[in-house]
This record gives sequence, structure tokens and C-alpha cells, in this order.
Amino acid sequence: FIDQTGGISIAQLSARARKLKRQHGLDLLVVDYLQLLAGSKKGESNRVQEITEITTGLKALAKELAVPIIALSQLSRQVENREDKRPQLSDLRESGSIEQDADVVMFVYRDEYYIERTKPQEGTPEFSEWMAKMSQATGKAEVIIGKQRHGPVGTVELAFEGQFTRFSNLAREYMSPEREAMY
Repeated sequence: FIDQTGGISIAQLSARARKLKRQHGLDLLVVDYLQLLAGSKKGESNRVQEITEITTGLKALAKELAVPIIALSQLSRQVENREDKRPQLSDLRESGSIEQDADVVMFVYRDEYYIERTKPQEGTPEFSEWMAKMSQATGKAEVIIGKQRHGPVGTVELAFEGQFTRFSNLAREYMSPEREAMY
């Protein structure tokens, strides 16, 4: 089921999830994205308090329904001001409660995204250097595990197939035929 109602409160989301689980079963809940949910006390609290209420509510709902909840979140713009654009826990937008309440926090990072935006004029020495960087970054992504309550943190390198918006194993024996043809 896909419910695209925007601006609902965590209480409304919880009620809908309970009803869905009771009537049809529910194995996974995906919230795209966290900042589109509303707290219960509109106007009475600030946005950080609202996000805290939402993350606490999602955590409680996951336990109550015994289902994993994946909540997507925006990052703050401070990542754009750093040399290394890889996202960090401190980049989670509007609240430390996201980091606190989540069991796992993962980020997707593609160096190619940032490199392609710095393309110099062709024929310059900088262009050759840029091409070398692009060839190293093209078709690759990193999933950065920034927090894992019951396991290790780290980075997993993956193949990224932009034309399909698909991630796959970077090792050749696991590549799709389309990806293998690129090599």
C-alpha cells in the first residue's frame, strides 16, 4: 500500500499503520520523508521538538507493531560547505533525536555527483585531472553506516547504475549484464 497523504501527524500515521497491519498485514513501513510529518501540537512547539516527537513516535510504533520502519530524512546544508561532502550524523536536519532514536543510520554518497559539477573547460590541464577523477568515481556509490546500535559502522562501496537508479554489488561476479558491459 502507498499512502501519499502529506502533512499528517505521527498520531495519524500510527493509526493508519495499526489499521493496515490489522486488516492486511504489515511487514515494513517507509516514511518518505520524516520532515513531511507533523507533530501533534502545531504551533505550540518548535520544529526540533516536533521532530523529536515524531522520531520517538516512530520508534514506539516500530516496537508496538514489530515491524522495521525506514524513515528518510533531509540533511542540513552544512555538508555543502565542507571539502569532504560525505554526510555525517551531525548533518541530520533539525534534530539530534533522529540519531538518538534510530537503530541504524545510513547515508548514500556519490563522489561523481560532486565532481561532475566542477567540470573545467575542455583542453585545459584541469580538464585532464577532472577526467581522471570522473573515471574513478563514475558508476560508484558509498553507503555510509553512520550508526548501528548492534553492529559495526563503516562504508560499503557499491556500483550505481544511474539510468536505472539501481545499486548493485561492486564485485564483478555480482554485476548485472548491463553493468558488466561497461567494463
